[in-house]
Amino acid sequence: MSYTIRKAEASDMASVLRLVNELAIHENEPDAVEVTVDDLIAHGTGENPDFTCFVADSAEEGIVGIALTYFRFSTWKGKTVHLEDLVVKESKRGEGIGMALYSEVINFAYEHDVRRVEWVVVDDNHGAIGFYEASGAHVMKNWHTVQMHKEGMKKFLKDRGKI
Repeated sequence: MSYTIRKAEASDMASVLRLVNELAIHENEPDAVEVTVDDLIAHGTGENPDFTCFVADSAEEGIVGIALTYFRFSTWKGKTVHLEDLVVKESKRGEGIGMALYSEVINFAYEHDVRRVEWVVVDDNHGAIGFYEASGAHVMKNWHTVQMHKEGMKKFLKDRGKI
């Protein structure tokens, strides 16, 4: 199968969301995705998008993979790129699409002269961990991802009299 790696356009966002939902199902979180196509268009296109999404576009099947990234700032390193998700359609895994998307992200970061690319991988995804380590990435085993969702934020602020 031939495919092209390119930046996503507004017309791609429904396909991007389908792959995000496929990932959520794969990670046993089928109801966790709250983002909409309109959100993706509003935040991923235009003059100053909040994120950059690369797609693997197949003439035969349309969008078969995505890599969604955005800039962050590290107090230690300065400007960095965060890879939020790299997803390849399950039926197309093992065909080099993930590596092509990953390479595009690394190239994007290099071209923007950032000092680090970072992402999170679940500890039981041994295939991805091996893939990343083989590419020269360092998988940090002594760090934990911390998140606070909207209800947690609301409770925290309410408990402190902020809202």
